[in-house]
Amino acid sequence: MYVGDILRTTSPHLVTIGSNETVSIAANLMYASNADALVVRKASRSKDAAVVGMFCERDVVAVIAERGVSGLAMKVAQFISPQPLLCCNSQDSLADVEHLMNRHRIRHVPVIDNGRLVGVVSMRDIALAFEEAAGAAA
Repeated sequence: MYVGDILRTTSPHLVTIGSNETVSIAANLMYASNADALVVRKASRSKDAAVVGMFCERDVVAVIAERGVSGLAMKVAQFISPQPLLCCNSQDSLADVEHLMNRHRIRHVPVIDNGRLVGVVSMRDIALAFEEAAGAAA
């Protein structure tokens, strides 16, 4: 089973934020969009801006725990990992992506095909896909 199989069966819930926007804006966007995570684009939300990371609910909690309410005024860019972007493409196997997520202790990965963001895969998506495949095989 491949990442593309998940993207075809679930409606992509892509919500992006610019790296220059605040944690407060990110939290409000997550709440308003009912999204667990945001794809962070360099500087702006423009679909042409490069994807530079992910910002999730766990990040919001960490910011507030570490910085208090004043952390809400800080830029999202200050809290995304400086390491190379962890991503996958639609031809990657779910097992490989699950391994990547477990190794790096992350729950959401942007799916990028030919330099273009096409979706986000979550640990929940992968678990559900494996459950459905096991049920169909039984």
